[in-house]
Amino acid sequence: MPERHATVLCSQGLHARPAAAFARAAAKMSHRITIGRAGGDPVPASSTLMLMSLGLKQGEEVVLTSDDETAVSALDQLAALLATDLDAP
Repeated sequence: MPERHATVLCSQGLHARPAAAFARAAAKMSHRITIGRAGGDPVPASSTLMLMSLGLKQGEEVVLTSDDETAVSALDQLAALLATDLDAP
């Protein structure tokens, strides 16, 4: 099962606006991808509400995973997205 570790860069964490932007990007992927803290319960990356329920803050590390071995590129893209300021205008 492929996975990527990423750090949340957004200064206010994944609150409504950046969570929605991330969820939209994840929903466009052709793979089912989950996100969560290491050792925690993952949630669907394409769900804004579930992302917000994680309460992710700036600087926290998350794990992106997929059941599909061909999802490596999608995981890389989403990890790179978390390394940007999704809250920037």
